[in-house]
Amino acid sequence: MTIISSVETADIRFPTSAQLDGSDAMNPDPDYSAAYVVIRTDSADGLEGHAFAFTIGRGNDVQVAAIDLLRDHLVGREVEPLLADMGSAWRLLAHDSQLRWLGPEKGVMHMAIGAALNALWDLKAKRAGLPLWRLLARMSPEEIADLVDYRYLSDALTRDEAIAILRAAEPGRRDRERALIADGYPAYTTTPGWLGYSDDKLARLCREAVADGFGQIKLKVGASLADDVRRLGIARRAVGDGFPLAVDANQRWDVGDAIDWIRELSRFDLAWVEEPTSPDDILGHAAIARGIAPVPVATGEHVHNRVMFKQLLQADGMQIMQIDAARVGGVNENVAHLLLAAKFGVRVCPHAGGVGLCEAVQHLSMFDFVAVSGSLEGRMIEYVDHLHEHFVTPTRVEGGRYLAPEAPGAGTEMLAESRTAHLWHAAETVA
Repeated sequence: MTIISSVETADIRFPTSAQLDGSDAMNPDPDYSAAYVVIRTDSADGLEGHAFAFTIGRGNDVQVAAIDLLRDHLVGREVEPLLADMGSAWRLLAHDSQLRWLGPEKGVMHMAIGAALNALWDLKAKRAGLPLWRLLARMSPEEIADLVDYRYLSDALTRDEAIAILRAAEPGRRDRERALIADGYPAYTTTPGWLGYSDDKLARLCREAVADGFGQIKLKVGASLADDVRRLGIARRAVGDGFPLAVDANQRWDVGDAIDWIRELSRFDLAWVEEPTSPDDILGHAAIARGIAPVPVATGEHVHNRVMFKQLLQADGMQIMQIDAARVGGVNENVAHLLLAAKFGVRVCPHAGGVGLCEAVQHLSMFDFVAVSGSLEGRMIEYVDHLHEHFVTPTRVEGGRYLAPEAPGAGTEMLAESRTAHLWHAAETVA
């Protein structure tokens, strides 16, 4: 019998605002940060579960404190039953009635639950000797379906429907796994598009992205229409006609403004517009989607939970789902999102970047390809070339494609020396 011996947390921050990396119309000076958690056991194997909730600086200490509230749920608990039934692990944390009051199932507390669950998944994958994507993709349809909490979903997705989706994808799993190992997963890049970059830097990075094999570039927009027209013109000239250019407003606009702004920018043949308005405004997204068609709406980076994704799909408020590995209640809830996307026939192009988000979300997309959607058509994972060197198993991108991770775990373990060097204050606590 193995027991969870400690749950340790740390407030880790990187000064990315110094170079304006990550800058956009709503977040001009982000400092990419991780509210980091390590789950340790009394096993002699020395394996640990590592994960984090992503923030952009101030308030990361609040996020750490939220993870600390989960310590008593885990310390002293037997590991094997917990890892054998990760659906029950979700309910253990997400169904705490007093902690739910802080959400429910949204915000800082829900992100904390996601971090703790993702740390358990990292431990489970390491114990299995498999990368997370492969661990998930080799589970039975029933095992995968039982990870999902169907409360609030049954009007859009039932367990039986989830199993049917997963069974339909089952016959080609091995072939798709081999294809993934051989060819990788398509990527697009936001590296050229940060709002604080100069025009010369924008043009140079656009040309480099094309030369590096990326299939799409995304630019931040929304601060100034004149600036957006100028910058998109620079990007379009740098990449040529026909090359996919997407834009991201990071929630900047009201509904009417979004429609007018995107109509002005549509001359640049946009691949999509991302987060055009408040992530909570389901009907606003639907109105924008109607108003700017055929330009698709992409969203999900700040979608709180499976209920919001369900409603966006029911309202036709998004044409591209952007899951995030650290915004919601962990792997379990993202499995629900992937199943919803498959049910509604919507492609998934995850949000990444940040610190560690590329490392984490690639596992979810690769699992989706192998065991859920079975498709790469129109699908790609965001890539930003920041901070990968701080991870034990950093993301590898070659020729514009994510190479499938081979190392056991969820890819969310940060190097010990990086955690020490970028510790904001003495937030680490040992139970």
